[in-house]
Amino acid sequence: MAYAGSAVLEGDAAAFAAAIRSLVNNPRFSDVTFVVGRERQEVFAHRCILACRCQAFQGMLSQPQPGAQEPWPPQAPLVLSHVQPEVFLAVIEFLYTNSVTLNSLIALEVLTSAVEYGLDDLRKLCVEFLTGALSVELVCEALQAAVTYGQMDLQQHCLVFVEDHTREVVQTRGFHELSGTALGVVLQSDRLAIDEPDLIRAVREWAHVSSAVLERPVAEVAAGPVRELRLPLLSPRELAALESHNQRDPLIPVECIAEAWKCHALRRGRGAPSHLYQCRRGTQPREHHSYLQ
Repeated sequence: MAYAGSAVLEGDAAAFAAAIRSLVNNPRFSDVTFVVGRERQEVFAHRCILACRCQAFQGMLSQPQPGAQEPWPPQAPLVLSHVQPEVFLAVIEFLYTNSVTLNSLIALEVLTSAVEYGLDDLRKLCVEFLTGALSVELVCEALQAAVTYGQMDLQQHCLVFVEDHTREVVQTRGFHELSGTALGVVLQSDRLAIDEPDLIRAVREWAHVSSAVLERPVAEVAAGPVRELRLPLLSPRELAALESHNQRDPLIPVECIAEAWKCHALRRGRGAPSHLYQCRRGTQPREHHSYLQ
């Protein structure tokens, strides 16, 4: 075949990809070594690949060794004690091959590393994997990561999963370990498949766990999220029981309970934010709901 002028011709892409993949964590010809994790596992790499693929590594490798004037010498290992070897190797695999091998045990930490190193394509792959791997046990951890790192697409997928499996999710360790901000995201939803008294009990359990972990009073750690509980949905009997329980185990601000009583007294839903009168998907009907809307 004849070509006029110049032309770009491509060889066997699979063979090229396999050759580059063979360099992943290969000590042969490597010129930089990382010491990774508590295990202090050695990971071998090549400066030119890291630098051209990731600005964070380019900056890291350009920094002089402590006490020296020249960039980090090849024989001096870089210590990364905060990351698991499996997670770091996944990042290295992506930098060399533009693909990554993920599983549910490391995907969230790889996402964290992707955000830390500014690897947006890797971030997208992690979000895609997590979206397809959500489970009752994993979803709250994924939601927390999404809220922490501003991953709105992952956050929305997690919220939909929580809405569809609310009763199971609120019993998990992951739910009890949510931050107040992440819990607030959940409690703002109209589509939670749970009745409000059961949700209040779940939030109380969350608050006690958070109180123990943070060594702060229950009412203090729960101050933000509890304002998203929809107390006006409770019947007078349920509200009286909650008020009595709250005196023994303070969780909900007195003014929130007073506002709910006002709704019953005036037989109308006004004064508090309007969404607090909105029934959730799992809300069991009560006689007074007709005048809340």
